[in-house]
Amino acid sequence: MTEALLTAKSLYIGMEVLIALASVIGNVMVVWAVKINKSLRDTTFCFIVSLALADIAVGALVIPLAITISIGLKTHFYSCLLVACTVLVLTQSSILALLAIAIDRYLRVKIPTRYKRVVTPRRAGLAVVICWMVAFIVGLTPMLGWNNLWRLQQNGSNSSDHIITCQFENVISMDYMVYFNFFGWVLPPLLLMLVIYAEIFYMIHKQLNNKKLNTNHSDPNKYYDKELNLAKSLALVLFLFAISWLPLHIINCITLFCPKCKKPIVLLYIAILLTHGNSAVNPIVYAFRINKFRSAFQKIWQQYFCCKDTPTLDFQHSDRKDIPNLVPLQETPIQSSQMETLKSNLPQQQQQPPPDPQTEQKTKNEHPPSLEQNTV
Repeated sequence: MTEALLTAKSLYIGMEVLIALASVIGNVMVVWAVKINKSLRDTTFCFIVSLALADIAVGALVIPLAITISIGLKTHFYSCLLVACTVLVLTQSSILALLAIAIDRYLRVKIPTRYKRVVTPRRAGLAVVICWMVAFIVGLTPMLGWNNLWRLQQNGSNSSDHIITCQFENVISMDYMVYFNFFGWVLPPLLLMLVIYAEIFYMIHKQLNNKKLNTNHSDPNKYYDKELNLAKSLALVLFLFAISWLPLHIINCITLFCPKCKKPIVLLYIAILLTHGNSAVNPIVYAFRINKFRSAFQKIWQQYFCCKDTPTLDFQHSDRKDIPNLVPLQETPIQSSQMETLKSNLPQQQQQPPPDPQTEQKTKNEHPPSLEQNTV
């Protein structure tokens, strides 16, 4: 091993450790913020929590395993394959969580008055469960046989006890990574999310430019301004995910379609660091772009780390209550017949004229109040 390669590997391991710490701490803060702030317990933030849990697993589980793989550890074939599949499961869960967030924001802008009835917390939880189930199915497919075991046996590089040098390309088939994973479950969702966010921005700008909206209870422009700001933040999360993962998938395509092409190890390390670093940048985006997360992060820091008393955040209401009522209320005048009916239903004592004060005082003197009246 040359000195330059050793330096690159040492730098790579050091960067991986920093990314792991930042990913775990930052995403734990995201989950913590949702826990202490009721205004963040919305369907969109339910998907954000799912994304944060996947990023926590990347920092706590995937990155240590990636460091172990980079050392060139000798392991059983299926042990190494399970490590590689774990990375694929978490990656796929992140992609599907981003897709669920995009669909949720689209529905919120497309059907604002019916959003609360259509997107219920129960349905959002079911969507999260489905996303994780699909992620496990896609990510664990190589464990079912679509792997490189047969190729290693044909080349004679696999011993009888299946002990190999654990590397991603040694166990995962590039046919699976390119045709099934990238072309089937990574690229289409990314393109679909691009179309969804383009439609979201178009609808929001159309609503903001429409001056004919008149409401009695809330300002639709304020509502759509909030939606525009949040959509920009979540679109930034999507953009960062794309630029973090596309380089590694492009390298996989080069490996499949040009087997003789040389790939510099430094370039491969950079691509891997980008994929892992994406798990650490999302909390930074939330802190700088979403006011509710920033307030919750400040409360956590001041109350639990600086030991300062801070006001509770539970008084804030969810943005779902800010949905504009696009159908103005109309006052219905009371008819004369309805007024007569109301008068007839009033108690008789309310229809009688008020008694004369002198007569009332005289009556009190002649007839003292009974015990029953005093009790009443």
